[in-house]
Amino acid sequence: MGDNMNNRERVINCILGREIDRAPFISYFGPWGETVEAWRAEGVEHPESAWVSGRFGLDGGFADISGYFNLLYNPGFVFEVLEDKGERYVCRDGLGIVSEAIKGRSGIPKIISNPVTGWDDWLRLREERLSNPEGRVNRAFEQVAAGLSDRVVQMGTYPYGFFGTLRDMIGLEPLCIMFYEQPDLIHDIMDTLCELWIAVYKKAAEYIKIDAIHMWEDMSGKSGSLISPAMIEAFMLPRYRRIKDYADEHNIPVMVVDTDGICDELIPLFESAGVNLMLLFEIAAGNDIVDLRRRFPRMAMLGGIDKLEIAKGPAAIDRELDKIEPLLSGSGYIPGLDHLIHPDISFADYSYYMAALRERIMKYKR
Repeated sequence: MGDNMNNRERVINCILGREIDRAPFISYFGPWGETVEAWRAEGVEHPESAWVSGRFGLDGGFADISGYFNLLYNPGFVFEVLEDKGERYVCRDGLGIVSEAIKGRSGIPKIISNPVTGWDDWLRLREERLSNPEGRVNRAFEQVAAGLSDRVVQMGTYPYGFFGTLRDMIGLEPLCIMFYEQPDLIHDIMDTLCELWIAVYKKAAEYIKIDAIHMWEDMSGKSGSLISPAMIEAFMLPRYRRIKDYADEHNIPVMVVDTDGICDELIPLFESAGVNLMLLFEIAAGNDIVDLRRRFPRMAMLGGIDKLEIAKGPAAIDRELDKIEPLLSGSGYIPGLDHLIHPDISFADYSYYMAALRERIMKYKR
């Protein structure tokens, strides 16, 4: 195949299980804020963009254009600090969630309240912030669209998903209860989101060819899915199939699901609804990317490289890459870390990891 396959062709063919010249060499997720600060302390110039520096020889990868097309609240909630507690503060964020967090640190905040507690909250939210499909395009997109011809153009990322968005909207525990006690409310929220997202996809398609629709769910833990397969089939998959129908009608080849935790029981469910790429396959949760590829050969996978091992230096990095190297000889796998770049990973170790991964990928170039 030589050098005839560009980044977009390579990534899409890899996901679809078609012939490729080599595995994609991309970095799907960047660093935590603390990682950027640690790299700055190491003397790295412009650490906020160093992870995509040309020094690594990365392919173009994906281009998420969701920031130019409002897929959720319009108008959005305004971030505001409600109470300053010294090292901590209480705030309302752009999703309308009131939480308490530690200043200057990433992580999971303590949730105090979510925007929806029942039908009254939902109807008001739907009317005020979700019933207006117009005015959701940032015209600045026209200036960048022309430069994306070699990228895999993606619509959707955090916080857009049928479980993920509702978890932020309602809260995890209340949401799980609501599936049982107020199923009609859940159906109405999911239908509203599905219709809105398809309307925004259509608007985006007026400007650029979309290659991938991404759904952020984060619906698993170390013991598996947070809701049952029956609930996934009843509530989520009908909307996935509607989006898949839209994707097929508009020649959008890739549907992506992003979830944490153990997700082996989710793979055949999402596959049945048209999803053909899943990520990130966290090792700490118990995922084994090589075993999962063997068990589910029709689902393309991205991730599965233990971020914590990358922080332990070259020998550990080599051992970690030894594990996934068998997946680099064919389609269906895009190598990558199993989450964002962890603050424990020095820039020197990250640079070694990138160089070592690239060398292994190129070894199988055809």
